[in-house]
Amino acid sequence: MQSVTTQIHDDVLEILVNNPPVNALSWHVRQGLSDGIEEALGNDAVKAVVLRCDGRTFIAGADITEFGKPPQGPDFNAVLNMFETAGKPIVAAIHGTALGGGLETAMVCHYRVAVPSAKLGVPEVKLGLLPGAGGTQRLPRIVGVEQAAIMCALGVPISAKKALETGLVDSIASEDSLAEDAIAFARQMIAEGPRPSRDRPITGDTAIIDELKAKNARRWKGFEAPYANLACVEAATRLPFDEGMKFERAEFTKLMGGSQSAAQRHMFFAERQAAKIDGLPKDTPLRDIKKVGVIGAGTMGGGISMNFLAAGIPVTIVEMAKENLDRGVGVIRKNYENSAKKGRFTTEKVEAMMGLLTPSLSMDDLADCDLVIEAVYESMDVKKEVFGALDKIVKQGAILASNTSYLNVDEIAASTSRPGDVLGMHFFSPANVMKLLEVVRGEKTADDALATAMAIGKKIGKVAVVAGVCHGFIGNRMLSERQQPAIQLLMEGATPQQIDDVHTDFGMPMGPFQMSDLAGLDIGWHRDPSKIETIREALCAAGRFGQKNGKGFYDYDEKRQRTVSEEALAIIEDFRSKSNLPKREITDQEIIERTLYPMVNEGYKILEEGKAQRASDIDVVWIYGYGWPVYRGGPMFWGDLEGAGKIVEALERHNIDVADSLKAKA
Repeated sequence: MQSVTTQIHDDVLEILVNNPPVNALSWHVRQGLSDGIEEALGNDAVKAVVLRCDGRTFIAGADITEFGKPPQGPDFNAVLNMFETAGKPIVAAIHGTALGGGLETAMVCHYRVAVPSAKLGVPEVKLGLLPGAGGTQRLPRIVGVEQAAIMCALGVPISAKKALETGLVDSIASEDSLAEDAIAFARQMIAEGPRPSRDRPITGDTAIIDELKAKNARRWKGFEAPYANLACVEAATRLPFDEGMKFERAEFTKLMGGSQSAAQRHMFFAERQAAKIDGLPKDTPLRDIKKVGVIGAGTMGGGISMNFLAAGIPVTIVEMAKENLDRGVGVIRKNYENSAKKGRFTTEKVEAMMGLLTPSLSMDDLADCDLVIEAVYESMDVKKEVFGALDKIVKQGAILASNTSYLNVDEIAASTSRPGDVLGMHFFSPANVMKLLEVVRGEKTADDALATAMAIGKKIGKVAVVAGVCHGFIGNRMLSERQQPAIQLLMEGATPQQIDDVHTDFGMPMGPFQMSDLAGLDIGWHRDPSKIETIREALCAAGRFGQKNGKGFYDYDEKRQRTVSEEALAIIEDFRSKSNLPKREITDQEIIERTLYPMVNEGYKILEEGKAQRASDIDVVWIYGYGWPVYRGGPMFWGDLEGAGKIVEALERHNIDVADSLKAKA
């Protein structure tokens, strides 16, 4: 099958791209486009050209499988130049998505028509790149500097309606007659002739560039690509087109060769890979999930319920005490109403979602649920009691899931007569916001139960990753390898702020001690102020519980902004001085070697034990569950960049047991 074909309609030549699934700009497509233009220019009977695509979308972008490989076929920029300088008007007919290289192709066509449902954009920034085939130079000339800066720096596609308003699209076609409408439009443009975008003056105010930088300073901290995109748009406003193209090319080459884009492209594929379950046939039948039960209406149970309600799935939520149930349902409503105020939902949508929620004080009301998730207190005895009860109440064939963050799912499953229906569904707090879902596969979990949990995760907007049964699964197991050394570093003379700052400078949203304060230092505390065996217990004994009461490792103001606490430092120093450990200067590099390298090491152990399917799954867990900076590509990818030899040398120097597979790699 040819990926590009042509057809003559009297005086209009139609070039048709057909390269499933998304009509990516593979080398043979570029070749076909080049041949199509040559045919149009060589035939005097042809007065105009229409570029259109078969299948579900217009050209959705570059073929990113070609990145980093030797170039094949004609150069993309050379093909675009042929389109732009053709002496006959060319019309792009857009449906589906015209993204990245797809939009760059549409912009060298002299006119654009689109169906109402089409989306147009340059999302390259999300892969750590910029539109490198003239996108940053042509877009400001077509839509003005403000709209171009927003599109390039944020990477969010716009609707066909918005594209028409901004001049990116010249006409809206009918959803069911795009080909005919585009050909008719092309005929109207024969008299107008070609209209190359490179020749247009740029309108608008460059002040938008500084506004975007100021507004997104926090979000973009550490990222290179948004700033490079804006630099190129700014260059378009002051340089002739060809000079601007050279500037764009230099910036693109810098990003393409850098570690950030490599990390972001790695995560693009890692997220898609995570959805695949090794050793499970693709056609494994899924169980039908029409109704979900949630046990526990606290922060976790309420957040979990919100995911299903937002996806239109009815939820029965069960609590033991009426006041807890009422409070939980009230919080769900309040969260939805706050989102409605910000324009995320209409009030009708809020009422519709609340209408799908059935509060109950009896587990008997879960009998007809297809999936029940328990979100009760993290205690094995409590969990086993709940699952023993569910086993007797809930219909056969339903999936019974635990939201445990650490406990043994096999032991929980053994308290039922149907361990094949039991698995872990570990949501991350706040569960209605955080995208990660660890789906924990027990020793006896049935294939169809696992496949269904992964599919339902996707349906409620989560990025689901399969984990095996071990203490803390993937994420929390690795987290403890960071938290324990962090405490040890305090004992040797580092301060909470120094350790946290190393982590936030690295790109983490918060460091180990900020995280402890956020969670609450008193979680699991024995409540006896006279019994002090850890720094944490010493802080709790002094009434320092973290953000909840404005003082933990740090002091907090009413906006929860942290400042160094002299009291906390004195408590830490007092505890430390009783330990016989000499106090010494600790470097930032040592903090990285002792808190981040052990996480990479633990990742290798997790893979050795088969508790994660692949290294990239571990990266997905840390990006979506813990805020690891995406431009570093997750701990395993970052570990490869650091170098196995360097990590092994440091771990051995600090007397840390090194994973065999990491040693072998070094």
